Amino acid sequence: MLKKLLVIIVLLPLLAWLVWLQIEVPNEDRKFAVQNKATPQDNFLLSIEPHISLVDRPDEHFKFPIAIGEIGPTQSLYSGPNQYPFYCMTRDSLLGQPEVDNQQGLGVPVYRDEKIIGYSKDCSIKTTTSYYTLVKQDDGFKATQLDSPLAAKQTHLPLFRVEQGSINRFIYTIVMPVSTWEVGDRLAQSQWNKRLIYQFNGGSGIGFRQGRQKAARVMTRQANQLLQGYAVISSSGNKTSYTYNMLLAEDTARRVKKQFVSLYGNPLYTVGVGGSGGGLAQYLIAQNSTGILDGLIPLYSYPDMITQTTYALDCDLLNNYFTFRAEDKKAWRNWERRRLIEGMNAINDFPQKAGFLQPLNQLMSGFVPSFPEGNSECINGYFGLSAFINNPRQGFIRELFTEHVVDSTNWSYWQDMSHVFGVDGNGHGLSTWDNIGVQYGLNALKNKQISIEEFLHINANIGSWKPQAQMQQESIALPFGHKIPIWLTLWGNHNITTPEDFVAPRHLGSIQAMNKAYQSGQVFIGRVNIPIIDARHYLENELDMHHMSASFYSRLRIENANGHSNNHIIWVAHKDHDPTHHAFEMMDQWLLKLGSSESQTVASSRPENLKDSCFNEDGSIHASGKQVFDGTWNSQPNGACQTRFPMFSTSRIEAGGSWDGTMFKCPLIPVDQAIAKGIYAPVNLNQYVSELKAVFPDGVCDYQGTDLGLPDNPIFYGDTAESDETFVFLLD
Repeated sequence: MLKKLLVIIVLLPLLAWLVWLQIEVPNEDRKFAVQNKATPQDNFLLSIEPHISLVDRPDEHFKFPIAIGEIGPTQSLYSGPNQYPFYCMTRDSLLGQPEVDNQQGLGVPVYRDEKIIGYSKDCSIKTTTSYYTLVKQDDGFKATQLDSPLAAKQTHLPLFRVEQGSINRFIYTIVMPVSTWEVGDRLAQSQWNKRLIYQFNGGSGIGFRQGRQKAARVMTRQANQLLQGYAVISSSGNKTSYTYNMLLAEDTARRVKKQFVSLYGNPLYTVGVGGSGGGLAQYLIAQNSTGILDGLIPLYSYPDMITQTTYALDCDLLNNYFTFRAEDKKAWRNWERRRLIEGMNAINDFPQKAGFLQPLNQLMSGFVPSFPEGNSECINGYFGLSAFINNPRQGFIRELFTEHVVDSTNWSYWQDMSHVFGVDGNGHGLSTWDNIGVQYGLNALKNKQISIEEFLHINANIGSWKPQAQMQQESIALPFGHKIPIWLTLWGNHNITTPEDFVAPRHLGSIQAMNKAYQSGQVFIGRVNIPIIDARHYLENELDMHHMSASFYSRLRIENANGHSNNHIIWVAHKDHDPTHHAFEMMDQWLLKLGSSESQTVASSRPENLKDSCFNEDGSIHASGKQVFDGTWNSQPNGACQTRFPMFSTSRIEAGGSWDGTMFKCPLIPVDQAIAKGIYAPVNLNQYVSELKAVFPDGVCDYQGTDLGLPDNPIFYGDTAESDETFVFLLD
């Protein structure tokens, strides 16, 4: 107690200084003006009425391969107009300055002898080749660029030719294993085993930048496979740190593969790999298109970004409630009780990196300060997401641009998707996020783990995110630099609706945006029937955002769409064992057998020993088979892996939603009808009908109904794909 009191005393003068200080992110040299206009283009997306997987892509008009010294296409083939502003990151990728494409001051300045010779708004670079080697180190591998072709010829180390350039304004990389005698021959491929890996990467992005891609990083991620003879291709456009537009990601991946094939011919197969956003990108590209990926190894995956935002954007609302609005705040200092509402894991006595922000903000709001005595995935994993993804005035890349560009741009995920989802009357990207009728903590109420009074108070005061036009930038002080920001608007509380007549308004999502999200393939609906090994470490005890349950949202959708999940394997491993190398070995067997004969199917070609499994610390299999992951998610008794690695849920599941997470806009039913339907059973709420109606004047969610965000098309209503398709790959 004395220690906490001393910390508060120290914080008080800091608080006084922060209130006095006008906080702004300082200007830096690397800021460049851009014109915030899109080039006119016939929008391929306008033709999408059925699902994107049923729509033919336009024919390629760019002539591949891109020659050495030339630049690739700057306009995507079918994903819509170029987005501006767009920040070039060729120098961040160690590729020098981008090519000059205008003299009007649009984009980044390009220098020669310290003088500006022009500007680049589309960030093109000329295609180049170089040579690298891989060296084993204690903690992995190091990729080193060789100074010259002569040095490459003299080395006895493994050798790789690396090609880099720009396609669709993003930086692409091709890594090909070669022999020393092949140095200087762009088409040489004697060390290639004819297998191709497309590397995807994750992160949270809102567009507006080219992204960084260093050749050495691409190589070290797939070092083991490169040393086995695989070729690897990738693009900064396939890293979700830079965009979650999956049609743009597909368009880019298709062209990067086109560049590879035009140089080296067709591979035996192309397998995707990548974690987090790089996992969901594989799911969606494989669902939406053909000809790019033949097998998937998604790591730490989610089914899609829309699903994740649905519950992730609840996190700060709940944190704000527990910290500032709860009637009995002490009751919610038990973090395991918070888990009842949030769904994701929460642990008592788990430290918070920025726990001092809570008492600081409580003091500013006039509350008795208290230090958090626990932590949750909502905080440890998703802190800041609401501001960086949902708030158009925040945008974590603002500092890359000049002031007038910052002021005229809406910095959000919704804006990145605005040419797909549409915009509102204020020009803000339409949002799919909705919490009308959501009864937070419904399962806890039914299980009598919270009181009726607590249930009503949470739902009356939880509120929602304000309309984007009303949002304001977060108040953040940086006295210790960008690495230690001090948030003065903790949980974005100034952007959360406040109670009106004792009830805080909820947010209505855009049905149009939801329809377009489904139609344009931004939502995983499970229609994929190629081999998949979905692998992840068990990180629930770390309160990491990559929760195990996300793999099973995908599993349920695949089963619903196809009537089976024969093509979908889930692996969960102890955090000290990496199963990725083994996944490549199994995928190789699977795809080679699948491509060996027209009579082979995805199910028949799967290796017999490839099953749902969980792995111990030493890599041994703890349990394997069809039922090892059974649990609440599929209404079965816990299997051996579920017992070993317990799964948690989300705020929407704990509000009565289904485990597949596909309800973006729930149908509403009146409170009286909900009671009659038994939604609250076994709890008797007859004495609280008037309070419930006051909290939910429009009704409550009926999760037995159909998502109102679904387009009116049979493909979205259980029209299953063929049960098992036949594939043949080029084997010569």
